[in-house]
Amino acid sequence: MKIQQSRADRAIHALISLALALIVLVTVYPIYFVIIASVSDSSAVANGQVWLYPRELYLEGYKRIFEYEDLWRGYRNTIFYAAGGTALSLLVTISGAYVMSRRECMLNRPLMVYFTIPMFFSGGLIPTYLLISSLGLLNNPLVLILPGCFGIYNMIIARTFFQSSIPGELRDAAFIDGCGECGFFVRIALPLSKAIISVIGLYVAVAIWNDYFSALIYITDREYIPLQLVLREILISNSFDTRSAGGGITNSALEQQRLRDLVKYCVMVVSTLPVICIYPFIQKYFEKGVMIGSIKG
Repeated sequence: MKIQQSRADRAIHALISLALALIVLVTVYPIYFVIIASVSDSSAVANGQVWLYPRELYLEGYKRIFEYEDLWRGYRNTIFYAAGGTALSLLVTISGAYVMSRRECMLNRPLMVYFTIPMFFSGGLIPTYLLISSLGLLNNPLVLILPGCFGIYNMIIARTFFQSSIPGELRDAAFIDGCGECGFFVRIALPLSKAIISVIGLYVAVAIWNDYFSALIYITDREYIPLQLVLREILISNSFDTRSAGGGITNSALEQQRLRDLVKYCVMVVSTLPVICIYPFIQKYFEKGVMIGSIKG
């Protein structure tokens, strides 16, 4: 049966739709602008002529980036760090969250206090560096995977999911049928946890993908540098090229400055496009997972 709407209801729905459309525009347009600016003529971008569609297809920025010899090595390393770090983090975090969600765990409360303290107090950069050095992880690719394999915040969200979404009666029924604790976790709990696993996996993967400071501090061997450090070097090298163009404001210097800005847009696209391409495949789990983890009681 179709519900008749009054003029006030239709007006409110129209305003809500307009507000949502504006939010989508404000959110999506910056990404769209970066993409079209990266393939447009640098002079057109600098003059403000690019805002709706590309002008005079120009790929010099991408040419400079892809000519950089360490780019593909950085891509390879970052994919390895993101894939390995995400898999290990999910294994440790989800397993720990399941244990913490069980009321039978006698150390549940003390462990929760122990895990929560580092969320508010950090040892600082120098003690962390000394710890990493004493563990022999300097110039080791594992330094970008192991230190962040257990996320306390993610563990709290996953623990709340297990407590609120997996009833104890289901566990009791599985035990009656002869299923053990590990069997229940692997065969029943994990298949029912695709939403929270997808959300936490996305959070961890994006964090590892965007992290450059850890590599800047702990990695000096160019064989292990991630993509973000490579892109940082490209930006710095183009900055020096611009400064070396001369002290006066000449046409060559202006062109170098415009090309430098164009390279910035291309760097943004190269660094974010893989993550944007992955997101649609897990979008169906994202909303449910965020709503489930919104209450951390």
